[in-house]
Amino acid sequence: MYKIPNVLFPVFLILFQGYCLQYFYGSFLDGRALLAPWADRAGRRIFCNGKQWNGLFVVVLYGIPRMVLSGISAPEIWDYRRAVGKLALSLFMSALLAVCFYKAFHLITIFLVAAFQAVADISRYTAVILFGELGDWLLDLWNWCIQNKVITSEKAFCIAIHAGLITEWVLEYLAMALLLYFSLKKIVGDFREKEYGIHRTELLFILTPAAVGLMVCLLLRIIIITMEEGGPKILYDRYPVLILLIPAILLLSLLSILQGVRLFQDMIYWNRERSGRIILEKQVESLQEHMEEMERIYSGIRSMKHDMRNTLSVIGRLSAGEGTEEKEELQVYLSELNRTFDTLEVRFKTGNTIVDTLLNMKYHEAAREVPDLKIEADHLLFPQNLKIRGYDIGVILGNALDNAIEACRKLKEKEPGDEVFIRLRSMQKGNLLILKVENSYDGHLLGRPAPSGIGERWEGFPATGKADKNLHGIGLANIKGTAEKYQGTMDFKTEGKVFILSVMMKN
Repeated sequence: MYKIPNVLFPVFLILFQGYCLQYFYGSFLDGRALLAPWADRAGRRIFCNGKQWNGLFVVVLYGIPRMVLSGISAPEIWDYRRAVGKLALSLFMSALLAVCFYKAFHLITIFLVAAFQAVADISRYTAVILFGELGDWLLDLWNWCIQNKVITSEKAFCIAIHAGLITEWVLEYLAMALLLYFSLKKIVGDFREKEYGIHRTELLFILTPAAVGLMVCLLLRIIIITMEEGGPKILYDRYPVLILLIPAILLLSLLSILQGVRLFQDMIYWNRERSGRIILEKQVESLQEHMEEMERIYSGIRSMKHDMRNTLSVIGRLSAGEGTEEKEELQVYLSELNRTFDTLEVRFKTGNTIVDTLLNMKYHEAAREVPDLKIEADHLLFPQNLKIRGYDIGVILGNALDNAIEACRKLKEKEPGDEVFIRLRSMQKGNLLILKVENSYDGHLLGRPAPSGIGERWEGFPATGKADKNLHGIGLANIKGTAEKYQGTMDFKTEGKVFILSVMMKN
C-alpha cells in the first residue's frame, strides 16, 4: 500500500525542484533561443519561445539525473565520500543547465547555483528532521491503542500504520516543497536589481551565506547517521535535543541567505544614493558657477548699453571719414564690437534664468564634443506663476541633457553621418507641468523592454555602458526623485533611434 507513495512522493519533489530551478534561473537570466524538433509548412526549423521551452527542458533534464542520483529504489549508503560526490555532482548539474539553457556567463550565476542547492538541502533536512520523528510517535500511539484495546484487530492496526506513514510523508514532502518555493521567491523578490553588474567582492558577500548553508548540510549528511553494533544509529537518538537544535541551525542558515540578499540590495541603493548626492552637489556647484557667469554677461550687457552712445558716436565719426585709413579702422572697430557681442550671446530664452543658464552652458559644452549637434528649445517655455523651484527644474533638465548629450556623442562615434539632435519642450495642462526631452541615440539600450503600444517602454532604469556599473540609472533616478517631490512621475520610451523622456509635475 505504501510502496507507491514511497516512489511517487520523491518523484514529485524532484520535478517540483526542477520547476523551482527554472523559475529561479529565469528570474535572473535570459533564456537561449532553442531550435524546436519540428518544422513549419515551408520546411523551416522553428525556434522555440526561450522562456517557456527552456523551463520545460530544465525541469525534465534536472529531474531524470536527480532520480538516478537520489537512488530512489536503492538503499542509501552512508559514506562521506558518497555525500561529497553527490553534492559536487548536483552543483555541476545545476551549473550545466544554467549554461546550456540560459545566458549564464555572469558572476551572478555562481550565486544562483549555490543558493538553489543550499536552499534545497536546507529545506530537505529541516523537513526530514521535524517530521521524521512523527512516524515513531504515531507507532508508539498505535502500540498504546493496542495495549488499551482501542485497536482490537490486526487489519485495523496495519491500516493505522500505513495511514501514519503516508501522513508523515505528505507533511514532510509538502514542507520541503513549500519551504523551497517560498525561500526562492523571497530571494527573487528582494533581489530587485537583477540587471546589476555584480563585482567579485560583492559576489563573495552574497555567496558566503549560501556556501555556509551547503557546508552545514554536507556536515549533517556525513555525521547524522553512524554505524554502531552493525546497525545505523541516528545522531539525535543519542542526543534528543538535536531534534530542535539542528532545524534551528538550518533555519538560521536559510535566514542568513535571505537577509544577505536583502542587505546586498540595500547596499546597492545606499551606494547609488550616495553617488547621487555627490552628483547633485557637483551640479549645484556648477549651477552656482554658471549663475555667476550669467551675471557677468548681464552686467556686460548693461555696461554696453550704458556706453552705447559713445560707441555710436565713434562709429559715426569713423563712417564720416572718406579716407581708406578711416574705413579700415571702422572695420576693425566693428569686428571687435561683434566679438564682444558674441561673448555675451544668450542663445536660449525660456523665461527662467536657471534654465537659460543651464541650456547655454550645456550647449557650449556639447559643441566642443559634437559640433553639429542641434539643440531645439523654442517650445520650452515656463509660466510666470511657476511654483516649482528653479533648482529642481535645473536638476531635471541638467540630468536629462547630460544623458542626451552622451547618447548623441556615442551615436556620432558609431554613425558619423547620422543626424544628432536634442529637442526640449514643455506644456501646461491645468496645474500639471509636463517636460519632454527627445534625443537621437544609437538604438542600443541596456535593459529589459516591456512592449506597450507605440514604441518600447523599459523596466526599471537602463544600464550604463560605462565601466562603473554602480552609477547606472543615477541621472534618471535623480529626475524621478525630483518629480516625486511635486507629486509627479517620470517615464521614458524609445521610438526607433529616438529616446523620449517625459516628466510630469504638479505646479
